[in-house]
Order: sequence, then C-alpha cells, then structure tokens
Amino acid sequence: MNNDIKLKGRDLINVGIYSAIYFVILMAVAMLGMIPIFLPLLSVMVPILGGIPFMLFLTKVKKPGMIFIMAMIMGIMMLLTGMGPWPLLTCAIAGILAELVVKSGQYKSAGKAVLTYGVFSMWIWGNYLPLFTDYEGYFAQRESYGQAYIDAVQKLMPLWMAPVLLIACLVCGLIGGLLGRALLKKHFEKAGIV
Repeated sequence: MNNDIKLKGRDLINVGIYSAIYFVILMAVAMLGMIPIFLPLLSVMVPILGGIPFMLFLTKVKKPGMIFIMAMIMGIMMLLTGMGPWPLLTCAIAGILAELVVKSGQYKSAGKAVLTYGVFSMWIWGNYLPLFTDYEGYFAQRESYGQAYIDAVQKLMPLWMAPVLLIACLVCGLIGGLLGRALLKKHFEKAGIV
C-alpha cells in the first residue's frame, strides 16, 4: 500500500473528533423521538443538522477509509445504545457507497462531497428497520413508553413508510450537504474542494 494513502494518527483523530460531534447531534435529535411525531422526522432532522460537521469533516478526508470508519463508529454506537444490528449493517453499506462517491470526485469535488453526505445519511434508515421487520418485538421493548405512545407510532409508521424514510434520509442528507457546503465555503476553498 502506498504510504500517502495509509491512514495516520492525525486521520484517525479527525475521524474520532467528527464522529463524536456527529453522534452528539444524533443523540440530541434522537431524544425528540420520545414524542411520536418526531420519530419519522429523525430521518429529516439528523441529516440536515449533521450536514455541517460532516461537510467540515470532508475537508479533512483525503484518504480512503475515513468515511467508512466514521460510519462503522455510528453503527457500533447504535448497537451499544440498543438499536440492534440493523444500523450496523446499513452503516457498512452507506459507508462503502459514500467512500466510492467521494473517491469518484478524487476528494476534490464539492458536488460529490454533497452527494457523499446524502449517501452517508442513508445509514440512519437502519434505526427504523426493527420497526418494520419485527413490529411486535419493537413495541414490546417500548411498553414502558405507554400505550398512547405505541398507538401514535403505529399510526405514524405504517409499512409503506419504510421506503419513504429511506428517501427522506437521502434527500435531507443532500440538503444538509448543501447547507454545510454553503456555510463552510472558505473551508472548502482552503481544502481545494471546488
């Protein structure tokens, strides 16, 4: 492997810092999921709000693997916070696809950076999969929330919402990427991303 594409300590520190920032945003927004109407809106709010730190992260990404590592950190954190294995799987897939997109722009394309974040944001969909694949198990784990919460979520999240939420993650990721790129224009120029 060529020395200039090997991940170094500084690269891993950047991955850790930006993963932590992104995770804090994710958890702050996830707390709103205690209110039923906000549960489907997480696929909108996390990608939009997370766009700013992620786009700043992309100004530091110059080597393959950094985005994938960040994606896997998110998947592991979701596993540890009780979301099950689905987010880990969607993180792996979204991380690989995001790596391919950013690499196709040679780490220098602002347009590919926005698309990279849109693709990366699709990992969030994995948090919803238990709701659609194990309906009874999902609500059995949330009995302590009360029957009114369960009834409201059941009305808001019929099976047809599964593809809608995936598309929302992608589209809102693109919006978050555009917002981040606009706010961080000077950082993009300094990093040589045009």
